[in-house]
Amino acid sequence: MKTYNRIILLALMFPVILLGGCGVYSFTGVAITAETISIEMFYNDAEGGPPDMAQTFSNELRDYYQSNTNLTLVESDGELQLEGVITGYRLTPIAPTATNNDQLGGSTSALTRLTITVQATYINTQDDQFNFENRSFSFYSDFDSNQNLTTIEDQLLQEIFDQIILDIFNASVANW
Repeated sequence: MKTYNRIILLALMFPVILLGGCGVYSFTGVAITAETISIEMFYNDAEGGPPDMAQTFSNELRDYYQSNTNLTLVESDGELQLEGVITGYRLTPIAPTATNNDQLGGSTSALTRLTITVQATYINTQDDQFNFENRSFSFYSDFDSNQNLTTIEDQLLQEIFDQIILDIFNASVANW
């Protein structure tokens, strides 16, 4: 029984020992040597959306980098630099339904899709092979067309922003 316990303990410790020797490895997949990042305020060039959308996105992006890396956020000229613009805020009907109501024109949509698009530029001053310029990131969320957009907009924006921020993070410091 003691031998069995030792084998299990060794099997569990093997990955820790193996990964412990890799100085720049991180469980988030981020392996960077830079110490600072500057994230400019993204601005809103999209038609529509709440007036504070760009500020909300920029703050959430900064929070995500600070929570998931050891980078120090600086005002400007960081070793890593990120800037961009929200270029799209689009509502699209996606699930048409037939109706007998002549006042509605004969058909309506059961679902509406909110799509947000962000263009980002990333500069790594230590290794320019990871740089990208005006790369487009987009995500969407669907909601029941009977719902009032203003009552669920914050929830939809949070869901969409979370995915776009993850995509930007993976494309920049996680190198995915």
